[in-house]
Amino acid sequence: MNDSIRVGIVGAAGYTAGELIRLLINHPAAEIVFAHSESNAGNLVTDVHAGLYGETELRFTDQLPFDEVDVVFFCFGHGKSTQFLQEHYIPADVRIIDLAQDFRLASEDHDYVYGLPELNREKIQGALHVANPGCFATCIQLALLPLADCELLQSDVSVNAITGSTGAGVKPSATTHFSWRNGNMSIYKAFDHQHVPEIKQSLCQLQPDFCNEIDFIPYRGDFARGIFTTAVVKVENLQEDVVQRFKDFYAEAPFTHYVDKAIDMKQVVNTNKCLVHVDLFEGKILVTACIDNLLKGASGQAVQNMNLMFGLEETTGLCLKPLAF
Repeated sequence: MNDSIRVGIVGAAGYTAGELIRLLINHPAAEIVFAHSESNAGNLVTDVHAGLYGETELRFTDQLPFDEVDVVFFCFGHGKSTQFLQEHYIPADVRIIDLAQDFRLASEDHDYVYGLPELNREKIQGALHVANPGCFATCIQLALLPLADCELLQSDVSVNAITGSTGAGVKPSATTHFSWRNGNMSIYKAFDHQHVPEIKQSLCQLQPDFCNEIDFIPYRGDFARGIFTTAVVKVENLQEDVVQRFKDFYAEAPFTHYVDKAIDMKQVVNTNKCLVHVDLFEGKILVTACIDNLLKGASGQAVQNMNLMFGLEETTGLCLKPLAF
């Protein structure tokens, strides 16, 4: 493919990189030039990402031929992208999509656009550098953005969300081993999760006077992938058109859909979709949202951003079937 988007992947041995490779080897307009992993250099990608047997003969490399690619994806752990850029030269015309949290908060020190298409589509289309949102942050923002758009976030917001074990990364830890996670639930980083600042940043884009708390309690689930979120917003004057506001807000979004009945997580696992549902109570709005943490919450959204940056249809290479049965 002579006019394909030439792609490099750095940090290519983790879960998000595995999903990214799966998407890109089946993407009609992309060609993977290199998948970088020093510890796996020379080995077949399928030695690590075994679900790709029969789909690719690609090998990991310890080389970084940035002059041969149009875009590079950073699939590092948080904090490593900044260090990598300090130690390596990337040509100015090579686009970067960073899946870590290093550049998600706006700053005069960088030019990264926050890569939530439902909020920043036009900015992403013209961006050279994009910071891919966090997985929890994506799901929670998509639950709350329509309310911020009509200035209904006038009090603290209570959020509970449960995530699959792949959200903790590929490196084993005490809270990711099957024997501990299976049949178990636990909370972590209550009220102090690292995704809260980026959520507030996005809400303030639509509702500049938002200054309340996001009381977020994350849960570890006993499943591999997916995020299921509930958000409770207290309102003094409940507007009867709230549901229509959600439908209108996402009317042109190819992956985020309002659903008129209760949703469940299996409807989105293995897809780049987010489903959203609203229940109205006296003085309260309950929003339910769900995504796949590795796709819409990471690699799928990264490809969605790549499509926008290179002028492709947003859905290119992302028509995936959910694992609903």
